[in-house]
Order: sequence, then C-alpha cells, then structure tokens
Amino acid sequence: MVHPAQRREGIATELASHVIERSRASGYRAIQFNAVVETNTDAVELWTKLGFAILATVPEAFDDAVNGYVGLHVMYRALR
Repeated sequence: MVHPAQRREGIATELASHVIERSRASGYRAIQFNAVVETNTDAVELWTKLGFAILATVPEAFDDAVNGYVGLHVMYRALR
C-alpha cells in the first residue's frame, strides 16, 4: 500500500516489480495474491499491467467503507 499523498509517483510499480524479481530469484515459479479488493481499481490495473490475471473473485469478502461488501480477487502470475 502506498500513502495517498505519494500515489502516481511509481512507488507501487517499483514495489511490485521488486516482489516479482525477488520471487523469481528465490526460485518461485509463480505468485498468487489472495486478496485484491475488486473496487481498488488502481491496484487491479497495476497487477494486471504487471502480468497478473484474475483467477477468481470471492464475492462479498471485503467490507468497503464506501461500497459495502465487495469481492476479493485472487490474482496469479507465472514467473517463468
């Protein structure tokens, strides 16, 4: 997560890219994120841009302060 005042500075992309590269260097073959909130469109867009796909969405698994209960995406990316 990036503080709102620091958004749009590329910090999240750098952090996400670091996680991908460290995971690959550590010998992992894939990464799975179990809880990407579907209404967090910036996060969904970032992970998608970095090659992640939505495998499934768990309905009403997160209580969003604005939208009430929304889904959580399970996202996956191969590292080969």
